[in-house]
Amino acid sequence: MVLDNLKNRQVVAAAIIACIIVLVFDFIYNSITARLGAPVTATPISQEEADRLPLQIGSWTGQDIPVDENITRFTGTDAHISRRYSRNQGFESVSLYIPCGTNARALAPHRPEVCYPAAGYTCTDHPSELTLDDGTILPCTVFYISKGGLNIDQILLLNYYIVDDQYCGDDKLLMSKARLGPDTIDYAAQVQIVATSKEALTVEKTEKIILDFAVDSATAIANLFKNIQEDKSLDLPAEINAGGVVSNEENH
Repeated sequence: MVLDNLKNRQVVAAAIIACIIVLVFDFIYNSITARLGAPVTATPISQEEADRLPLQIGSWTGQDIPVDENITRFTGTDAHISRRYSRNQGFESVSLYIPCGTNARALAPHRPEVCYPAAGYTCTDHPSELTLDDGTILPCTVFYISKGGLNIDQILLLNYYIVDDQYCGDDKLLMSKARLGPDTIDYAAQVQIVATSKEALTVEKTEKIILDFAVDSATAIANLFKNIQEDKSLDLPAEINAGGVVSNEENH
């Protein structure tokens, strides 16, 4: 289990580092990038708020996995959730990684289909839709990732976004809102669920594990960010109404 945990951490770290390399050499952006990089006035998500995600989700038990501070700093997001969730006495486990924040520019470039090939992996994607317990449809993309040579292990990564309480299986919603300007996005989160198929754990079994966890955890993850936004709205000054206008009494 320790080796599996270390391997998944290395896989996630390699992809993030590859994204950083892509960003370094990708200075020539179009007009969309200018908007994405504009100053953001929304209140950032604190690490303490992100840590509120329950460690126990259904039959899954979580354990925090530290993220290198350099990676956190270079990705430019507000906070990260990095955990290992297991069930069935640890025989089934996934790595959960969620960078989140109010700056769309920080999240938009970090896509599995870009980062993993940049790190030397072969990556194929399969869009999918999952049905949650309450009937909500969760769009997502499952990536099948492998390394060349004699390494037959295959990494499976399920990826989706939450942008202002809306699910999206790719970055289209994030980008479309960002085109309108930085203040059109209150928050965005990228959910990545990773597991490795090896030995007796076939690709099919591994896929079932990450799909099960995605369904079991989606509501808890969505509620985390919804509650964060609700808490922030309660912290607004009393004299400011829902439309952001100072009350008449204050004007007088």
